[in-house]
Amino acid sequence: MNILSSNDLSKDQINKIFEIADNLKENKEETAIKENSILSLLFEKPSTRTRLSFEAAMAQLGGKSVYIDAQTTHLSRGESVGDTSRVLSSYSDFIAARMYSQDDLIELAECSSVPVINALTDLEHPTQALVDMYTIKAHKKNLHNIRIAFVGDIASNTANSLMITASKLSANMVLIGPNGYLPNSTYFNKAREYGNVEVTASIEDGMDNVDVIYTDTFVSMGQEKIAEERRKLFAGYQVDQHMVDMANSDAIVMHCLPAHRGEEISADVIDGPKSVVWEQAKNKMLIAKAILLYLSIDR
Repeated sequence: MNILSSNDLSKDQINKIFEIADNLKENKEETAIKENSILSLLFEKPSTRTRLSFEAAMAQLGGKSVYIDAQTTHLSRGESVGDTSRVLSSYSDFIAARMYSQDDLIELAECSSVPVINALTDLEHPTQALVDMYTIKAHKKNLHNIRIAFVGDIASNTANSLMITASKLSANMVLIGPNGYLPNSTYFNKAREYGNVEVTASIEDGMDNVDVIYTDTFVSMGQEKIAEERRKLFAGYQVDQHMVDMANSDAIVMHCLPAHRGEEISADVIDGPKSVVWEQAKNKMLIAKAILLYLSIDR
């Protein structure tokens, strides 16, 4: 089994990963990965939390990880993704790949003899969505009809994966972004097959009865050349205290990091009492361990 997309996991599979994570927290998990397992981390893009969480997860599970900067491999000289995958999978038990193209990730998985995990592409970030929903569940207990507001770049890879995963788990999503700026239609329409997802340009309307406020950087990796244009586009959608005050009194604030204080979120909010950002980041290692164990069971 591979985890290439949030569409790859059913509600039952997501809940099984969460169950494994809960058992790990309570030291109840008895399942183990194969002794001396190897995780290859093939990354075309920079990473802090995703890379380190998987490396730490493998170490704690008794395995080892090998980090591979794609720019130092023959991928940078024209070797095909498929040929690279055939070799990597012959050396590894798992591959986690952070790539620009979702199609390249799919090719990697098609040519791999071991499970491939999407560690972020331009289209999706499914492991992040699992972390996010696990963190929300820890605070809200019952995800049914929880209302999550994603503010800012509602067409981002993070938004794509979160709306799919949240909808599968019976949560409601409202995407709040500039007038005329729309979410990815493929992911939006798919998410609406599972549950309730809305789009609005109105912060006031979008924040009505919101339980979770979520934002991400306005300038994603690869968009540096249009950074100022994007900052201007999303300038009115900074998550600040005024916006937080519009949501439910017990609403929590989330950000998948890295954060840019003063742009997509104000410093007083991300460092304030309603922020669960650091718990969210900490949970990345827990969910990485749960994913690796789940894929071990599936094999």
